[in-house]
Amino acid sequence: MTVSSLEKTKRSESTEEPILTDSETLDQVIECLVENFSIETQGVCDQKTLFEILIHAASSGDSIENTAKLLKNVPTANDIRYHLNKIKNFEELEAQINLALKSRIPLGLKKGCLKIAIDLNLICYYGKPTSEELPYIYRSQAKSGTHSFYAYATLYVITKNKRVTLAVRGVRQLDTSVAIITYLLAELDSFKINVKKLYLDRGFFNTPVIRWLQAVLYSIYDACCQNRKARRNQAAFKG
Repeated sequence: MTVSSLEKTKRSESTEEPILTDSETLDQVIECLVENFSIETQGVCDQKTLFEILIHAASSGDSIENTAKLLKNVPTANDIRYHLNKIKNFEELEAQINLALKSRIPLGLKKGCLKIAIDLNLICYYGKPTSEELPYIYRSQAKSGTHSFYAYATLYVITKNKRVTLAVRGVRQLDTSVAIITYLLAELDSFKINVKKLYLDRGFFNTPVIRWLQAVLYSIYDACCQNRKARRNQAAFKG
């Protein structure tokens, strides 16, 4: 090996970033789920297997039914749904999801002023909702032949061209756009993050949100003016 090639090798080794393998990533996700969620299981459908199937389906954008058919030696889709149907408390589930997200916030994320964004995600719903589903059916502009959706909003940080999700809010039927935004922004208090810019999904482009933003900006401006006036008065008093 020549000196130049040796120097190149050293540089590549020094700049090489830590790499997570697929299996290590899977283990990390399962560990996080086990720490924050508890689902009573029985028989061959133990909790770890259940999480593995759900992760596989979510990461590949596939259904539980098809995932259960593709994987070997796993419970049937009916078995999986039987255990998932045990989850009845939506509020508790949402709180557990947000705790799980907070438990894996990257180190150093809180340094500096960051760009944050709120997205509104819609999942098409067809048919007539049951009494249990109705409170979570969100109405919006027609998409793929329906006005009805399951919806959830996410709060995330944009850093180094990557996004880190901080919190999620399942949208209720009676939630207003302003209520969704304020709920997610309140989650920032626990992160102690300095916000540089806020980006909102076009789903929040409506008159109530614009008026709310104007009111917020006016209150900030008024507070700054009051603070400036107080400093001037204090300086005059000292003088």
